[in-house]
Amino acid sequence: MTDNSRTPVAMALVALLAIIGIGAALIGAWVASERQRELAQWEARLGLVADGKADAIARLLAGERAALAELAGNASLQLYLWQAVERRASGADAAIGYLRNLLLATADRGGYLPPLEGTIPANLPRSAASGLALVDARLTPVVATPGLANVAELYAGFLAQALAAGPSGSSALLLDAQERPVLVLALPVGRPPGTSAAGSGQPLGLLLAVRSAEQDLLPLLLRGPSFAEASESLLLAARDGSVLYLSPTRDGSGALRRSLPLDRPRLAEAAAVTAPGGFVQGDNYLGQPVLQASRRIRGQDWVLAQQVDADQALAVANERRNLMLAALSLLLLLVAASVIAAWRHGSSVKARQQAGALAAKAAELQRQTELLHTIADSIESVTLLAAADGTLLFANRAAAQAVQTRHGDLPGKAVDRVLPPEAARELLRLASAARSAGQARHELLQLDLAAGRRDYQACCVPIAQLGDERQLALLVLNDVSELRAIEDRHTTLLRRLVTVLAHVVDQRDPYAAEHTARIKLVAGALASELELDQQERENLDLAATLANIGKIMIPGELLTKKTPLTAAEQDLLRRHVEFTLELLKGVDFDGPVLDIIAQKQERLDGSGYPQGLTEQQLSMAGRILSVANAFVALVSARAWREGIPVQQALELLLAEAGTRYDRRVIAALFHVAENRLDWSQWHQPDLR
Repeated sequence: MTDNSRTPVAMALVALLAIIGIGAALIGAWVASERQRELAQWEARLGLVADGKADAIARLLAGERAALAELAGNASLQLYLWQAVERRASGADAAIGYLRNLLLATADRGGYLPPLEGTIPANLPRSAASGLALVDARLTPVVATPGLANVAELYAGFLAQALAAGPSGSSALLLDAQERPVLVLALPVGRPPGTSAAGSGQPLGLLLAVRSAEQDLLPLLLRGPSFAEASESLLLAARDGSVLYLSPTRDGSGALRRSLPLDRPRLAEAAAVTAPGGFVQGDNYLGQPVLQASRRIRGQDWVLAQQVDADQALAVANERRNLMLAALSLLLLLVAASVIAAWRHGSSVKARQQAGALAAKAAELQRQTELLHTIADSIESVTLLAAADGTLLFANRAAAQAVQTRHGDLPGKAVDRVLPPEAARELLRLASAARSAGQARHELLQLDLAAGRRDYQACCVPIAQLGDERQLALLVLNDVSELRAIEDRHTTLLRRLVTVLAHVVDQRDPYAAEHTARIKLVAGALASELELDQQERENLDLAATLANIGKIMIPGELLTKKTPLTAAEQDLLRRHVEFTLELLKGVDFDGPVLDIIAQKQERLDGSGYPQGLTEQQLSMAGRILSVANAFVALVSARAWREGIPVQQALELLLAEAGTRYDRRVIAALFHVAENRLDWSQWHQPDLR
């Protein structure tokens, strides 16, 4: 055989070896990519579950902290705690009694007084896993709910840390006297306005809240979607070079009972606390291989780790990958054999390759579709994907439940054929607005679905193209009816408490028993006459009700004094505006209520107090409250003088219109007094 005859054979062998080498490299790359894809899917699944549980824990802690902050900022609690701590020789017993009743009422509302189970001998103290307590700045207990004993000894380190933390306070998971895990929160209680060292920033003491972690916190780790594989949710924290397991572990170890060194090789929990938010494949505390996603709890140094058994999670994928590896290896051999006879079987080899590629893509698409459907159906929010013509392309299980129909019956139907007409119109309108804006739209809607008329937080995200479809809209509805109801109840309770507080202040002066009600009536009439909008009227109404609560800091004998006030007494009486603002500064009002109150005694020419504001700095609501307060003060009797008739008061105010008072407000006052309301008897004293 000549060299020329051997050349094609050598070239064919080289080509065959090159094909085999390239094929082997591609198979290896495919195996690696398949593994990464499986890991990415598990990262997404574990991350979704971890996000939900971490968010639930964060919302629980935020809710607890908000409720305690409201109680710690309560002016009455501050005043009575100050009496109990700073003036033990006078009124301490009454103050402690009031504080005990306040803590008991708050603990009962907030679920801090669960029934004590079991029978306890009479000679042993009863110990509760939850409750509320107040301690002074020396960490000495002042008052506590029943069963919450030895807080100063049991939580001494935590209380000292909370006192040093300042206004933010502290929260932690600890073990109580019975070695039960408890959630402990502490917030500082400030000094009441007008007392010594009120502005120093040094708190009077701490408000301590203890709640059973086994009942309220740890169950959150068990909620959410479950896995077919062995899985576990862990709450972790880094402490002194170790991983502290805040939650119980699957092998029976109790909460706060296990810790492992951070430098332990391949320890998944160590990776979670050192780099929260990541996804790792490592070994758990028992040395078992796991896949893990971690999330930091907002506002805490805690980390939630969601784990699943790695062998079980990847078993099906490994089996499928091995099968595909064998198939691809066989295919590679077939391709190599086909190269030898390429001139006879080239076309058929190409067809088989295309068929295999299409089958692999179809299987991949099917797996991704099933995964997306599983995730969407596990979400409690109603989720709809609508085409531009209103046809539903996708609806999750929650959507089918919301309209009481079978899950598979929704796709392909029009939105207005599936939902009630009013609900369909609202959602189609929202979808149209989102498409026009080219960005997500959020609205609070009242929709009448199968469960009745309820409030929903609706979000619509426009999608430009998905496959062959264009101008789609993704609609997500979250039922917020219970949250809205709670907000309404809180608002109603706040207004009732405001009215009661204002009445208590007025009762300190029998001559001014109706002062707040009269100011509120006059201010409301002027606001209507001047056509203020609804929100401005509500802000003015609340400001008029609260404007005089600062008088609670004025001695009662000064309010009822029948002889002229001295200069010092007049200065003290004028400070009631500052006292009012100081008492209310921690309250989060929806509008500029405090600004309106601050302008009650201000005048256009700058002669008012406490800041000497001028015309350009006064709001219309502030000008109305100023006139209403001046008018009521003139016509109402006081201990040191009689009230003057309405007409005389109007003339006095008219004389100062344009200089001290707004002309439009004075004109409105004349119109109301002469045509709408009868205030002619107000100058007569009412000493009931």
